[in-house]
Amino acid sequence: MVKEILRRRRFIPHRKGEHDGEREVPQNMWISCSKCHQLLYAKEYEDNLKVCPKCGHHAQLNAQERIATLLDEGSFAELDPGLSSTDPLKFHAGDHIYAEKLASDRRKTGLVEALLYGRGRLEDRPVVLAVHNFPFRGGSMGVVVGEKLARAIELAAMERIPLIIVSASGGARQDEGVLSLMQMAKTTAALARLSEAMTPYISLLTDPTIGGVPASYAMLGDVNVAEPGAYIGFAGKRVVEQTTRMKSSTTLPTAEFMLRHGMIDLIVSRADLRPTLARLLRLYAAQSYRLPAPTNPSGSTSTPYGGNGASSNHAREQLALLAGQQVGSGHEG
Repeated sequence: MVKEILRRRRFIPHRKGEHDGEREVPQNMWISCSKCHQLLYAKEYEDNLKVCPKCGHHAQLNAQERIATLLDEGSFAELDPGLSSTDPLKFHAGDHIYAEKLASDRRKTGLVEALLYGRGRLEDRPVVLAVHNFPFRGGSMGVVVGEKLARAIELAAMERIPLIIVSASGGARQDEGVLSLMQMAKTTAALARLSEAMTPYISLLTDPTIGGVPASYAMLGDVNVAEPGAYIGFAGKRVVEQTTRMKSSTTLPTAEFMLRHGMIDLIVSRADLRPTLARLLRLYAAQSYRLPAPTNPSGSTSTPYGGNGASSNHAREQLALLAGQQVGSGHEG
């Protein structure tokens, strides 16, 4: 199923000659890695989840591809699929007309917004999953993206189901001005309530995650996980160069840089993401790793994920074991 989704591409027959019996060779059989520029056989590349077998570069996945690689087949049920932006500021700047850009991205991607969320299962464990779709407005966070995230967080808190957010975003959406910046506070406040409900939140940061997204919800996970080489930071390369009036150095913040400086917990290759996330969920769910549940003023006891309360130091020690080898390799890099 995953391979079929990743292979959804158009092959156009190309006839090499006019004589009968000539074989037709499909175009797009070969692609070039955007990092090492090696020529790759498209089928092998897609079977490898769009990770270059030569240099290990992790190419971007759209939302549907990401869901297929993480969740059990057929388990995802999208919520609020029709929620979409309405250009609240009637924004335009020169030839840039926001309403037209929205319409164009909807035609190209087949989606109405830059984020999907819903219920699903990961190795038969229930989760709430929210996934950015970078091809739509660069995965940027506007009013609707913020609202969908808030609803996903509130659903996870209400039903005591672990939350996973997959970020791939250029930050707050400039076309919606201060309204987009307000989503940073909105999502952060919702995550505070999720924490009070003692429900796990795993944040997966992919390439790129910059701007207002890592400045708010993307870096607030109980566990922050990133793919190798993902560009993670507050400002994009162009903004850094314009601000400093210098060519950017090779030390721009990648996942490896963030790991060395304690900003994320794990770097996990794409092929290992699903089993790693499942293992983290098992650690949080295990009764032996739980603390007693808090009692509210009325005397009743809340029922967090797994049944008994927030994760104990034992669970954090297990996470440290998962991360230990990667931290060492990060310093070597």
